[in-house]
Amino acid sequence: MQTKTNSIDEYINNFPENIQNILTEIRMVIQKIAPEATEKISYGIPTFYLNGNLVHFAAYKNHIGFYPGASGIEKFQKEISIYKNSKGTIQFPLNEDLPIDLIKKIVAFRINENKIKK
Repeated sequence: MQTKTNSIDEYINNFPENIQNILTEIRMVIQKIAPEATEKISYGIPTFYLNGNLVHFAAYKNHIGFYPGASGIEKFQKEISIYKNSKGTIQFPLNEDLPIDLIKKIVAFRINENKIKK
């Protein structure tokens, strides 16, 4: 499903329209919460960067992978427990609405965490 891309736009455009809409929504949420973050492709997936990697996201056959790092997972363990997750990943099923408020909280947490690194 994925091919090597050089930009988030290219990455998103490689997917069917319904997946493009989900990826674009995640991107817009992150841009709104972290307008000073830069976008890039890292590890082959969309990445927002602010004093280090902020969050990554990616599309798969049955889910959207959201990667806020181990600290983002640990901090929101209770809220993400309804989703399949691991040390650095949360899987949002494609057949469910995106948890936009949760994504916003995680991104805000990661911004504050990365600003401390300055």
